[in-house]
Amino acid sequence: MTQLPLLLALQAAPPAPPPAVVPADTAWMLISTALVLLMTPALAFFYGGLVRSKSSLNTMMMSFAALGIVGVAWALAGYSLAFGDGGASNAWIGGLGNTLLAGVGVEAKGTIPHLVFFAFQGTFAIVTAALISGAVVERMRFGPYLAFIVLWSLLVYAPVAHWVWGGGWLMTRGVLDFAGGTVVHINAGISALVAALVLGPRKDYGRQAILPHNVPFVLLGAGLLWFGWFGFNGGSALASNELAGLAFTNTFLAPMATMVVWILLDYFRTGHATAVGGATGIVVGLVAITPAAGFVSPMGALALGAIAAFPSYLAIVWRSRTRLDDSLDVFAGHGIGGATGALLTGVFALKAWNSAGADGLLAGNPRQLAVQALGVATSLVYAGGMTFVILKLLGLVTVLRAAPRTEGLGMDVSQHGEEAYSSGEGSILVMPDAALSVAPAATLKPQIAAR
Repeated sequence: MTQLPLLLALQAAPPAPPPAVVPADTAWMLISTALVLLMTPALAFFYGGLVRSKSSLNTMMMSFAALGIVGVAWALAGYSLAFGDGGASNAWIGGLGNTLLAGVGVEAKGTIPHLVFFAFQGTFAIVTAALISGAVVERMRFGPYLAFIVLWSLLVYAPVAHWVWGGGWLMTRGVLDFAGGTVVHINAGISALVAALVLGPRKDYGRQAILPHNVPFVLLGAGLLWFGWFGFNGGSALASNELAGLAFTNTFLAPMATMVVWILLDYFRTGHATAVGGATGIVVGLVAITPAAGFVSPMGALALGAIAAFPSYLAIVWRSRTRLDDSLDVFAGHGIGGATGALLTGVFALKAWNSAGADGLLAGNPRQLAVQALGVATSLVYAGGMTFVILKLLGLVTVLRAAPRTEGLGMDVSQHGEEAYSSGEGSILVMPDAALSVAPAATLKPQIAAR
């Protein structure tokens, strides 16, 4: 009888209100989504400047095309596979309940509209797929490339994103990946390495110097990537709060340290502080801080950025002495850089800076480093193996790389019917791929000289 008033009060109490959309959080996430979307055109400039002029347009289009084709695949099925409820199979893959954006509206997802969360995560899928193109530039045909990145985004990116961010088994194991060291960079890096091995080197690789045709484009791309990365990491807090401020500041600091170390390494090894090296150092620093941005202190970010320069720099130097034609060093920059950042997250993480995270090795928790290594190894094995399977299956139904003569003429004209830089006022004559690949060279008949 003494508890009856309490029971009546509980029954009369109104139900808990549904999650509410917070305008400030929504505003920040709208900005962050636009910033991350900008990173794909920025990547186009970064990659486009590093290749020869005859294939620069094709290289840039490989990034721009991902904006369309991967974005559509994300809306149709990718989002549901990555963040949908998989039911009994949720440890491994999301369900199909959100295919065609079913159930994705303006209702709150956390403190932002569900549609904004969908769009933000879609920009990650787009830029991750585009990263792989750097390993196969100047030789992979455009049509097969488009088919590959669509399949890759659904069969590789979406499952790994679900494992780490969507409630999958790596998330429940405690893997820390704030903004995509495992999901984005290791995933893309190892896939790029496998793609380079499957396609083989460019026909001129190792025979002549293959130099960047526009270094200012490289610097412009690196600067725009850094600008967009503030949304990439800061937006991964999914709110306008203290955690976003921490991730933003760490994204500010880590690339500075990496660039300084990279320039010094360049200077002591070659006697020159190269612009391409400085731009590469910035990108590697951004890659490395991505998994750790919301888990480490600002001074930890500086240390992480400085350390991350060494493995990627050494990997690039080693690769240049081999027959491995990972043309724009995607594996060294993103694969090695992402793995370094993911492992160092397990070293520098401090729960004092993010109560939802964990302490790392330096804070007395060596187990976190082992958990991070599990995430790295899983992504390497799964993404590498699935990329090999996808490319081999595609190779059974279509030709993956251009004919040697087409490759020699450049991919711009053969794949797009355009040139990045016109050499005159007239138009170019576009020949079909078949004609370019099989047409015999003109021969001269010997003539008898007359006295």
